[in-house]
Amino acid sequence: MIGYLLALLIGVVLGLLGGGGAILMVPVMVYVMGIEPVIASANSLFVVGLSSLAGAIPYYRSRQVEWSVLWLYGLCSLLVVFLTRWLLVPALPDPLLNVGGWHLPKSSGLMLLFALVMLLSARSMLKSVNSNPNTANATYPGPWLIALVATGEGLLSGLVGAGGGFIIIPALVLLARVEMKKAVGTSLVIIGIKSLIGFLGDALQVELDWRMLALLSLFTVTGTLIGYLFSSKVNASSLKKAFGWLVLAMGVFVLLKELMR
Repeated sequence: MIGYLLALLIGVVLGLLGGGGAILMVPVMVYVMGIEPVIASANSLFVVGLSSLAGAIPYYRSRQVEWSVLWLYGLCSLLVVFLTRWLLVPALPDPLLNVGGWHLPKSSGLMLLFALVMLLSARSMLKSVNSNPNTANATYPGPWLIALVATGEGLLSGLVGAGGGFIIIPALVLLARVEMKKAVGTSLVIIGIKSLIGFLGDALQVELDWRMLALLSLFTVTGTLIGYLFSSKVNASSLKKAFGWLVLAMGVFVLLKELMR
């Protein structure tokens, strides 16, 4: 029940900020609900996908989605996420490393990678609070670089089960020169579609608890809609800074816990 209530709060953060809250979904599942990390990352993709699409609806209705960029970035990212979950994650050895009697289990390796992603995400959120990139003067490097960034982000998202918004939004703003609100709306659509397609790679191979997934999705989507309703009444900059520090603390916690293990 605590896990479901935390999923509701994660949804509220998604609705308020247009992204970011999904980074906490895997730690909640692993450390609060006791779910094995590989399964937790699969569950996270499903829940994040549904909640992101729910959050994208208001942006779509207000024409705040940049479709011309979405197709290029989204196609590359979702293809890599699907292949990563379907082929790469099951093929990873367990343990990942075995040196002189010391071994790194697959589950711990994925959680260490997730901790690194959380630290990078926190840095991105805290840095962007006081930054306002001038997209008008940005030099557009061509579609090949956007495709390359999308491929790398898709690989990372597929491995850890996160949405990747902390990579997508800066890429859209700085590389594709997309206005910030449109970048958020476009990011939510990309995250939603690629997360659900990445989840299909797991659904083909692992046994999932669909009742738990349905409840998690219900709480998270409800939280997303609540967050959106209050988004115009909350200081987004202060909230983003506070959330960045929370993600940083969680990332350090996951890192230390797995290293002690």
